[in-house]
Amino acid sequence: MAWILLTLAGALEVVWAYYMKQSGGFTKLVPSAVTIVTMIASFLLLSFSMRTLPLGTAYAVWTGIGAVGAFLVGAWLLNEQLSALRVLAAVLIVSGLALMKFSSSE
Repeated sequence: MAWILLTLAGALEVVWAYYMKQSGGFTKLVPSAVTIVTMIASFLLLSFSMRTLPLGTAYAVWTGIGAVGAFLVGAWLLNEQLSALRVLAAVLIVSGLALMKFSSSE
C-alpha cells in the first residue's frame, strides 16, 4: 500500500508542477488553487508512505517521479526541448528509481 500511495504522491507532484507553470507566478486563481491543493495532497500521501518506507527511498522515488513526469509533461504539453542528453538523464532517473524499489525491503 505504501508504494501505491508514493506513486500517487509522485503523480500529484507532476500535476502541481504543471499547474504552477500555468499559474503565471501565482497570478491566475484557478491554476494557483490547483497547485496548492495538489501540493498538499502530494505531501500528505508522501508522509503516509513514509510510515513504512525508508525516508531516503520514499523521498528519492517521489522526487524522481516528479522530475521525470514533469520532464515528460513539459515535452508533451508545453513543447519543451527534447534532446538525447535530456532523454538519457530521464532514463537514468527511472533506472535509479527501479533500483531503489528493488533494494527496498518493503
